[in-house]
Amino acid sequence: MKTDPRQAAADAAASLAARCAAPRAAVVLGSGLGAFADALTDAVAIDYADIPHFPEVGVAGHAGRMVVGNLPGGGPRVAALAGRVHLYEGHPIAHVVHPVRTLAAWGVDTVVFTNAAGGMRPHLQPGTLMLITDHINLSGQNPLTGPNDDALGPRFPDLSAAYDRDLCATFRAAAEAVGVPLEAGVYVGLSGPSYETPAEIRMLQILGGDAVGMSTVCEVIAARHVGLRVAGVSCITNAAAGLSDALLDHAEVKETADRVRDAFVTLLTAALGRIGGAAS
Repeated sequence: MKTDPRQAAADAAASLAARCAAPRAAVVLGSGLGAFADALTDAVAIDYADIPHFPEVGVAGHAGRMVVGNLPGGGPRVAALAGRVHLYEGHPIAHVVHPVRTLAAWGVDTVVFTNAAGGMRPHLQPGTLMLITDHINLSGQNPLTGPNDDALGPRFPDLSAAYDRDLCATFRAAAEAVGVPLEAGVYVGLSGPSYETPAEIRMLQILGGDAVGMSTVCEVIAARHVGLRVAGVSCITNAAAGLSDALLDHAEVKETADRVRDAFVTLLTAALGRIGGAAS
């Protein structure tokens, strides 16, 4: 991406606006969680390759397209980003957060970030859905490093409530209404691509982490910088290193995500129905 981040987001947003109007809410779908995009109705699907400056997705379980459609059952329209790129793929951080900045430039005001994560607590077994209430950024990078563009956001954005409290309450209420169990906890974002060592997991537990993964934190920082409201949900797809006898494998991540597909789609549909249909 040779264009500056604000212009790149404006270019991409203009391309999207030429195809369809921006919905109020969007969701970024993590590894193996693309079933939600498939459930949208009256949908418009746009390959990332057809959106200016969007990087190519290269990880299994990430489709690499945006789907704009109605929630199942006739709910409001939302945008689903089926797949993301990661720091561990070698992408510059500006590429990783470009889709988030594009959503803001397009007119979206709320983004739900989802991911596959390893559970670091006994109650966070594979198949659990966890509402992210806070995060710890141990990726080693921050998307705001360098000169600040005041037109994007403030030099020193406040992250004391990075995960919007009202949105968290909405997710809890939606989960209760549809009978989907929903835990809550702190997500730790590392750069990957290697899984953590048992010693690292013990350290992260001491630091206050509940789940660990390789995405989300930099996107959330960029989202808050441009004024987007943020919520997050982790699908716990495996026990973190040292907490079970099983070897960690990306195939397990996809298998577990597929197993909880119905609960995941039900939860997102219920919560986004309340968010996307509410008045701004």
